[in-house]
Amino acid sequence: MNSFTIPEMSCGHCTAAIEKAIKAIDPTATVSCDLGTRTVAVESFLSDRAVSEAIRDAGYDLAAPAAT
Repeated sequence: MNSFTIPEMSCGHCTAAIEKAIKAIDPTATVSCDLGTRTVAVESFLSDRAVSEAIRDAGYDLAAPAAT
C-alpha cells in the first residue's frame, strides 16, 4: 500500500473526490483517506505516478511522499 500526503484535503468532499478519481482509473483499488493526517493510502496495480496524476487531476496537490 502506498501513501500520499495531500495538504489541501480537509473534508468529506475532498476524500470522495480523490477516491472517485483513483477508482476511475482502477475500479479495484483500495483507497483509504485519513483527514487527521491528510494522507491517502492506495493499494492498486497503478504506478505511484498514475495515482499522483489522478489526484492532481481531481484538483489536489501532493506534498512530499508520506512515510509508509
